[in-house]
Amino acid sequence: MSPRVSRTRGGKGTGKPAPGTGTGSSRKRAVRAAPRRETRPPLVIVGTGRLGGALGLALSASGWPVRMHSRSDEGRHRAEALGLKPATPGDLRRARLVLLCVPDAEVPHVAETLATTLPRSVALVHTAGALSLDALGPPRGRALGSFHPLCAVSSARDSLAGHTASISTRSRALRDVLRRMAVDVGLNAMEVPEGHRAAYHAGAVMSAGLMVALADAAVAALGAAGIPPKDALPALLPLMRSALRGVEARGLAGGLTGPIVRGDAGVVAAHLAALPDDVTPIYRLLSRRALKLASERLRPESRAALEKRLR
Repeated sequence: MSPRVSRTRGGKGTGKPAPGTGTGSSRKRAVRAAPRRETRPPLVIVGTGRLGGALGLALSASGWPVRMHSRSDEGRHRAEALGLKPATPGDLRRARLVLLCVPDAEVPHVAETLATTLPRSVALVHTAGALSLDALGPPRGRALGSFHPLCAVSSARDSLAGHTASISTRSRALRDVLRRMAVDVGLNAMEVPEGHRAAYHAGAVMSAGLMVALADAAVAALGAAGIPPKDALPALLPLMRSALRGVEARGLAGGLTGPIVRGDAGVVAAHLAALPDDVTPIYRLLSRRALKLASERLRPESRAALEKRLR
């Protein structure tokens, strides 16, 4: 799976011999001086939705020979609208890597279908955070892997740069290719143990999709104060961003703000009394978590008062 290496040669009309055509020491010097350029292996992305489109655009912009494969006319039109080239049957057979950007439930079926038609030299890689390599079926001599960008992709034109991709594979050569893919599109790469995919994915979901649900609960809390959602969300989003900047700069405990870290049990009690019934349990659970983070910064009596309020 390692990318092939090519050497640039002297061109016609330069008046200079191409490397390797001289004699003796001059030829050796020319061969050593010839620059080496790594080529990126041909790749096919199956699925032209948001993630498939985003990866296709990012990899194409980085010089990867990418082709897009879709099982529907609608998918092919999406790829064309993004300026991405469709894959032919020959592209699939010649690919060194096929990346499955399909819904999690479809991965086993799509992988099984491809495994019966593609040469074993073609690696199969899924992009599902919660699925292990077993979802791709038995290896049977084929390299298998997963490449999951930790990015909330809501549009194919979203940038992936600055995020992280979790990688898993038993093939050293494929691991090198997946790491290079990550680097080329601006992703940091980390490896996730196969036996702990569910816990990893749960953490990812909590930091993205469930953060949106938390924002909805906060909007509902402002609604209890008579503030309509159209005004509440624009007011809360900058606050959420400032909290994340604090965590980024000072870590989890250092970025914590609010009545918990101040040890203000009276304010917490007032919050619990004012919140809508369906929001109160969320506030209580998250406040208990915050109390663990802030525990070392609180006086014992303040911590005890908060623990009593949050039972």
